[in-house]
Amino acid sequence: MPSNHSDQKLVHVTQAAAREIPGRREFFTYRDLGVKEGSSGNLNAQTMRAVKGMTEPTGWHFHECDGQFLYILNGWIDMEFETGDEIHLARGDSIFIPGGMRHNETATSDDMELLEVSMPGTMGTVPCNPPSIND
Repeated sequence: MPSNHSDQKLVHVTQAAAREIPGRREFFTYRDLGVKEGSSGNLNAQTMRAVKGMTEPTGWHFHECDGQFLYILNGWIDMEFETGDEIHLARGDSIFIPGGMRHNETATSDDMELLEVSMPGTMGTVPCNPPSIND
């Protein structure tokens, strides 16, 4: 059955052609996978690779989006969440983070690389206070 997504288009990006883009953190490099362009901004996909392991946590923040999906391609990352969960994600692990959920990345391996998919294609990052016991 033919697709009726006239606002979308086929986009193919090779590993060699994936362009480096500015990102949220200076200790990661970011590569655009073309999904934002192909989906008319409804979805974004990019890889994030550690330049070197984190030397300090990112700080508590949340993202202005509907949701964020992470899949660990290599290495590991430690995260904590407003729910009280502390999660160690290693190669092959994935996590879905609802939009607006406060979290903090606390450590990564030097070889950490992940795939990040977010919806919609533009995602804001807002620093915030850590959750309190009463939250």
